[in-house]
Amino acid sequence: MYKIDSQKAEEFICHEEILDTLAYAQSKSQDKELIRSIIEKARLCKGLSHREAAVLLECNDPELVEEIYHLAREIKQKFYGNRIVMFAPLYLSNYCVNSCTYCPYHAKNKTIARKKLTQEDIRREVIALQDMGHKRLALEAGEDPIHNPLEYILESIQTIYSIKHKNGAIRRVNVNIAATTVENYRRLKEAGIGTYILFQETYHKENYEKLHPRGPKSNYAYHTEAMDRAMQGGIDDVGIGVLFGLNTYRYDFVGLLMHAEHLEATYGVGPHTISVPRICSADDIDASTFENAISDEIFQKIVAVIRISVPYTGMIISTRESQRSREKVLALGVSQISGGSRTSVGGYATEELPEENSAQFDVSDHRSLDEIVAWLLKLGYIPSFCTACYREGRTGDRFMSLVKTGQIANCCAPNALMTLQEYLYDYASPETRRLAEDMIRKQMEEIPNPAIRKRALENLERIAEGKRDFRF
Repeated sequence: MYKIDSQKAEEFICHEEILDTLAYAQSKSQDKELIRSIIEKARLCKGLSHREAAVLLECNDPELVEEIYHLAREIKQKFYGNRIVMFAPLYLSNYCVNSCTYCPYHAKNKTIARKKLTQEDIRREVIALQDMGHKRLALEAGEDPIHNPLEYILESIQTIYSIKHKNGAIRRVNVNIAATTVENYRRLKEAGIGTYILFQETYHKENYEKLHPRGPKSNYAYHTEAMDRAMQGGIDDVGIGVLFGLNTYRYDFVGLLMHAEHLEATYGVGPHTISVPRICSADDIDASTFENAISDEIFQKIVAVIRISVPYTGMIISTRESQRSREKVLALGVSQISGGSRTSVGGYATEELPEENSAQFDVSDHRSLDEIVAWLLKLGYIPSFCTACYREGRTGDRFMSLVKTGQIANCCAPNALMTLQEYLYDYASPETRRLAEDMIRKQMEEIPNPAIRKRALENLERIAEGKRDFRF
């Protein structure tokens, strides 16, 4: 039944293939010769199959696990350098008709404060986000055809792009909304979205249906095939992910990689990003009741093996994770993080009262964007506010070809440094500015192409003079 290029969910995410893979991985978990051969294959930076990746995930030999971690760090550095892309979620509405048992937005929750932003509310939220320094947003909304129709989402995107406050501007809007039709994906593409993001939650069909007993999201096939429809609608940057803890992590790990393989085989380009959220508490949801919750150690291994299995794909981690947890996985593969996030509707412009909580999940990292930027700088990372590839049309296979050949470094490094310089002059605290200026000086010297380095230095001078928005 397993057909990698089929457009039927139960064929490209084949239950029997996942079970066979897990059994194979378990049987080979002590085969050091095989594991070393898989690690050596991964060093070629061409990726691994879901079956090979499952063997590495099952490996518990300390020496071999450290080799896996070491390789993950090398591959992360090779493709992404020390750049970390910054973004923030923007929750438009928590009205939802679904009954997801792990999400406080579920239709039967009578304790959560239901809210929907007006366009004027969105304007206030976006100004607050711009005043922090954000350039990239991820739009979030519950599924509700009455309160949150696609027309509302499209109008909201137009509003966001239109707002220019002081030196602020949102230059890329990614969208995380419910599975929809090819025609609606076409309309989202025409609205100028960046990445379309949709988490599978779990790839285990039986458990998926138990977790989603009612509402449109209960249709496993329609949800799982959403990325195919998005690709058919012209969106070639898509982001996938599972919510680890809903199901056994091994099963969903394999399903996640099979989904990535399916997109590559069917459309010639894999996922632009993979997200790795873990179940956490919120409102009437108690994460401790989910028996499949995973430890920090397992979480780190998952991130490392994903990184070496799909080396060209960006990896995202949210403020669900603590500062300590985020620091561990940054080195192992994560390339994008949120900062200064609010997971409630209207949470940026106004602080909610506890009894009016409208958050989707509890935030573990409560630091401001400036504090996170300073923290990244101290760790040796370059916080990047770059959106150049999307705005220059470098999406889908065009983006992937640049990454695979290494040419993307000629764009990413100077773009990251220039957007960081913008942040320094417009938003940073004196301490953050001091840290970043040292970083920028050192990193500019390492740009290999002398012509690009010269132009980037000239642009830095223009930014200091008050000009903005330079990109390669």
